[in-house]
Amino acid sequence: MFYYLNGTVAAIEPYLAVIDCSGVGYACSTSMNSLASLNIGEKVKMYTYCHVREDAFDIYGFVTQRELGSFKLLIGISGVGPKAALSILSANSPEELASAVASGNEKALTVAPGIGKKLAQRILLELKDKVAEAIGAGASGMSVSGAAIADGSKAEDVASALTVLGYTPSEINTVLKKIDLNSLTVEEAVRDALRVSLK
Repeated sequence: MFYYLNGTVAAIEPYLAVIDCSGVGYACSTSMNSLASLNIGEKVKMYTYCHVREDAFDIYGFVTQRELGSFKLLIGISGVGPKAALSILSANSPEELASAVASGNEKALTVAPGIGKKLAQRILLELKDKVAEAIGAGASGMSVSGAAIADGSKAEDVASALTVLGYTPSEINTVLKKIDLNSLTVEEAVRDALRVSLK
């Protein structure tokens, strides 16, 4: 439907930004993380997702494509609607969500309002399954400094996090070869991998 909205920030409310595009104000539900980077009167591009129901047409917009991708992953999980996804993304950046999935950190999700322990566990389990599907065939062929990625290894955890962020197996392999996994925690390695991939 809409890929993005490119316009001026006309109004900001909790979980909502109004984007003026040539005189038409589009109400975009969004995360508090996206809202934090917006200022009234400034130009912005919001990457969007349209949620159409029988009685509603809602637009969800995010400042980055990574956050939009995380939103789509979350609402694809049973029991996670758009409001719950926004709550999670307001408490976690896409990178923090990816690290939580890689490390199985349910506390990172339960800090979000409305997200209980059982739902957090379901989210982590289903996202892990999605990651396993995405890197299943590719993981056995990926290598870091000549060593195959094995179950439970730090490299596999980082690969899982990068997969949640939308990286392909070949991109993950390239990025992992450029960082020193031995001296970093999973979270530090994910941050370094993101910095390397943006160069």
